[in-house]
Amino acid sequence: MTASTPEPTHLGQLRRERLLSARLYVCTDLQRFIAYPEAGPVEELGFEALRSFYADAFAGGTDIIQVRDKKVSVQTEIAALTLLKEVADEYGGLSAANDRADLAAITGVDVFHVGQEDLSTEQARAILGDDVIIGRSCRTFEQVREADSDIGIDYYSTGPVWETPTKPGRAAVGLSLPAQAAALETPKPFFAIGGIDAANIDEVTAAGADRVVVVRAVTEADDTTAAAHALREKLPA
Repeated sequence: MTASTPEPTHLGQLRRERLLSARLYVCTDLQRFIAYPEAGPVEELGFEALRSFYADAFAGGTDIIQVRDKKVSVQTEIAALTLLKEVADEYGGLSAANDRADLAAITGVDVFHVGQEDLSTEQARAILGDDVIIGRSCRTFEQVREADSDIGIDYYSTGPVWETPTKPGRAAVGLSLPAQAAALETPKPFFAIGGIDAANIDEVTAAGADRVVVVRAVTEADDTTAAAHALREKLPA
C-alpha cells in the first residue's frame, strides 16, 4: 500500500458511500458565532448558536459542512470541528476541515479539503491515513485532470464559477470548467463552487455539475433550513 492508494476500512467505505450520494456542500466561517469579551482578546465560541446552524443546515438537506476560517485560534477551530463532527454524526452527514491536516486528525472529521498550494495528497495521507476523504480545489482543466487521475483524491471542486467575496482577488472561471469536468464522465465526484445560489444554480446544473458548494447562500440566509432545502431541491436525488 502506498500513501496515495486508499485502502479504507469499513469507516472509510461508509464515508465514501456518503460522498457519492452527496450533492450539497456548505462552507462556513465562524465569525458570527464568536464574541470577544471586554476583558481581553480571548475568543468565546457560541456553541448553541453554532450547533443550531449545523443542525438546521443538515435538516435542510445539506450533505457536507466544512469549517473554513483562517482568522480564529487553533483551539476555537478544534472546538468548532469537534462540535461539527458530533452534529454530522447525528444527522448522517459528513464533517469537513480545511487546510489543517493536524486539526482534521485531532477532531476525527470525515473530510479534509486542500487547495493547490497546500499539502500534497501523499503528505495528507501520511497524516490522516486512508479512511479520511480528501478533496482538492481546482481552478484549471489541467488541475481537474490531475485531481481526477489521482487515486488518493476522493473528490475535487471546480471554480470559482462566479467571483465571490469569500475568495477576494480570485478570477472567476465561469461555467466552462465544471462543463469540462462533467465531460470527463468518470466516477469521481466533483462540486462546482463560487457564487452559487438559488437564483443561478440551474445554470450550474445545466453545465453538467450535479454537486455544488455554497457559502453565503446558506450562511447568510434568514432561514438556514429553508435555504438549504431550496438548493437541494434543484439538485439530482
